[in-house]
Amino acid sequence: CPYAYYVHCWAHKLQLALVAASREAKHVHQFFVHLTSIINIVVGSSKRHDELQSAQAAEIENLIASNEIETGKGANQIGTLQRAGDTRWGSHFQSICSLMRMFSATCSVINTISNEGSNYSQRGDAEAAYMVLTSFEFILILHMMKKIMGITNALCQSLQQNSQDIVNAMSLVSTTKMLIQNLRDDGARGKSRHQVDKSMEHHFRIDIFTATIDFQLQELNNRFNENTMELLILSAALSPKGAYKSFKIDDICKLVEKFYPQDFTEQEKFLLRIQLQHYELDVLTHLDFQDMSTLSELCRGLAISEKSKIYYLIDRLIRLVLTLPVSTATTERAFSAMKLIKTRLRTRMEDEFLADHLLVYIEKEIAKNFTLEMIMNEFYSMKDRRRT
Repeated sequence: CPYAYYVHCWAHKLQLALVAASREAKHVHQFFVHLTSIINIVVGSSKRHDELQSAQAAEIENLIASNEIETGKGANQIGTLQRAGDTRWGSHFQSICSLMRMFSATCSVINTISNEGSNYSQRGDAEAAYMVLTSFEFILILHMMKKIMGITNALCQSLQQNSQDIVNAMSLVSTTKMLIQNLRDDGARGKSRHQVDKSMEHHFRIDIFTATIDFQLQELNNRFNENTMELLILSAALSPKGAYKSFKIDDICKLVEKFYPQDFTEQEKFLLRIQLQHYELDVLTHLDFQDMSTLSELCRGLAISEKSKIYYLIDRLIRLVLTLPVSTATTERAFSAMKLIKTRLRTRMEDEFLADHLLVYIEKEIAKNFTLEMIMNEFYSMKDRRRT
């Protein structure tokens, strides 16, 4: 299969984009370092955790007494600060949201530690954390990252689903890019009503706000490129999900013509359209194929019923598309691998090389079938192809 594509774990791609934005945007990277430090100080012991909850309870009681918040079943629950982790979905967003909900209580606990800590180290760390926590730059980035990550969170949640609706996922990718671009445009148009230091305005507007959004857009565009999106959208035309609602003969033929040209001869491309016309009247209305939701189920059903012999070209295409496990791969699988793969040395890899490394590890059942001799022969044949 010359054109058997592989696209692994799109949710992992989104997470990589967000982590890369944190790493490359200096001020955002520093923000997350400080955020982790602040949360560790506050929830680092059961005593401090109890102090945080007591501070929350007192704050909620005061707000209720002054009629600033409403009461009701399930409202005003006391929680805790959430730690962020590179291998936990949405954890950075949840960490930011939890701090914003408990900002006053967190400030109160850290201030208490800075004054009453058991040793100079605790008092010094708490005082430094309090200064960062109450600084304008930290609070600005806190609100900015909540806004940005709130936009991407819907996409991240969607991509975690085990059986993904590819068409809807692609729509979410597009709307996510548009919303982030709109956020950038609105920020660029906005002007302060007060006279401000031009150097400070440049720092906050350009060095932090615009730089962070630009890097996120660049990463999203690179990782969710149009070519891959088109491949997945066209592939969705084969899906049995929703009673074959995405089935379109023209899209399937375009998929073969554009992405699998060497897997089908010109004669087979012509015959494929004829097979699809019969397939639409036969398989799509057959009772045995009505309750299927994944391509793998459809592939098995065609094999069991021996319709794969009748529609052999469609069966071939389905098997090619099954190498796109965006609709079946679980996120836990990819991130369990990341915990093992991302050593200190490998953390310095380029993202593309790391993704290739992960691919081999995640699909080790397939990779172990390749011998060194096979790999050497493949590289040798690549040299010959370059000469021609």
